[in-house]
Amino acid sequence: MTTPVSAPIAVVTGASSGIGAATARRLAADGFTVVLAARRADRITALADELGGTAVTCDVTSAGDVATLAAAVGPRVDVLINNAGGALGQEPLAEADFDAWQTMYASNVLGAAAVTKALLPAVREAEGSILFVTSTAAETSYEGGAGYCAAKSAERAMIGSLRLELVAEPIRVCEIAPGMVQTEEFSLTRFGGDTERAAAVYAGVDEPLIAEDVAECLAWVASRPPHVNIDRLVVRPRAQAANHKVHRTS
Repeated sequence: MTTPVSAPIAVVTGASSGIGAATARRLAADGFTVVLAARRADRITALADELGGTAVTCDVTSAGDVATLAAAVGPRVDVLINNAGGALGQEPLAEADFDAWQTMYASNVLGAAAVTKALLPAVREAEGSILFVTSTAAETSYEGGAGYCAAKSAERAMIGSLRLELVAEPIRVCEIAPGMVQTEEFSLTRFGGDTERAAAVYAGVDEPLIAEDVAECLAWVASRPPHVNIDRLVVRPRAQAANHKVHRTS
């Protein structure tokens, strides 16, 4: 008799909505056992039940929550998706809300670093992959984006250092940098629940990306042969040539 091969394990942070939830669904469809981590327990519990996965309530900025996540995951992680984070506000630097900046830095940079540090032994055990969802905000600055661009640029710098540090080990470190992605919450959260400002971001844009597009990219990167490292994959809708150059039909 042959010993059954257990399903590979994927951990997705920020899995309660948007790119995180879509990625959890895609990886589950690809045969992964998915551990969903997010602050909103009700959402990830429902999704975990749907996918046959595990829900772990986790704020990545909380050391205790991250430790709980590591304990719940166990000794092996084949793919870690660092997706938790987001943008807050779009004020010019002269009007910056530095509390919002600190929140963005804590979630996008320190949170991703903390989860990676905590789960690295399990990734080592699996000779797995660590994928980070950054943003084209790390590609170039734009007006009103100083805080978010700074946070995502810092996250990118961290990713580059990690890749250098792990080069002698069979671990892949990859970055996916999406441009304009229309999800149910990203812009709404950024603008403090202002539905008109959130809708204006995508007004007249012919087919912005959706969460499933980014999830497909993440799944593709994760499925490359072990010797193939996709250092950075930038993905935008066709209508967006750059952060500041978007074609709108109206």
